[in-house]
Amino acid sequence: MPPSARPIDHALAADLAGRAADLLLELRRQLDVGHYDATYVRNAGDERSHELLTRALAEDCPDDVVLSEEAADDPARLTAERVWIIDPLDGTREYGEPGRTDWAVHVALVMAGSPVAGAVALPGLGLVLGTDPAPPPPPAWNGPVRLVVSRTRPPAAASFLAERLDADLVPMGSAGAKAMAVVLGEADVYVHSGGQYEWDSCAPVAVARAAGLHTSRIDGGPLVYNNPDPYLPDLLVCRRELAGPVLEALAEFRG
Repeated sequence: MPPSARPIDHALAADLAGRAADLLLELRRQLDVGHYDATYVRNAGDERSHELLTRALAEDCPDDVVLSEEAADDPARLTAERVWIIDPLDGTREYGEPGRTDWAVHVALVMAGSPVAGAVALPGLGLVLGTDPAPPPPPAWNGPVRLVVSRTRPPAAASFLAERLDADLVPMGSAGAKAMAVVLGEADVYVHSGGQYEWDSCAPVAVARAAGLHTSRIDGGPLVYNNPDPYLPDLLVCRRELAGPVLEALAEFRG
């Protein structure tokens, strides 16, 4: 039987993502009133959110190991049964732009290579989406396929896919915001092929799976976490009914 999270793990992930969201919103308010410049706020947001999350995890789960975007890698994670993979501030650029809501906080627990509990906070929208209770499946959509892409550097796979599916492009910032747009029914497909790390997708994948969405590599292979090299370059999150045609198109893209 595959390992599973405890009920408290789901609750902890959501609580920590929410607490980090509150901290980041308060810091960002200082930017909105002109107390700090955007560079300071971005750097302070990364640092303070990381400190909050890692301190809380050390207190609540002292035997677990943490992999964070904002800290040196701890090789102990490779033999640990439980590893928390966190991105204290996903979408740092968007966070530093007043009024933007497409940034996130990621908190996920990985066991045996799989995210078994997690939460993604969308602080600008006042939302925390977690794995238990899971978000409902996105509502039906009868219009053109909506493909969420980076607002500044859409990957080649997304451009190719948009042409093949005659999709409408939905520009957006952070990876977590894009994946949650599919969870919330605001988009249908999120594909990334331009290079990411495990903390960019781990919590979003946990939440998307809990909501009944398809998640995989762009070749259809499984997403495996807590690897010796945390580089995980590509990702697909989409409605289950679109997985077949999307993967077929991506196979054509990969040649």
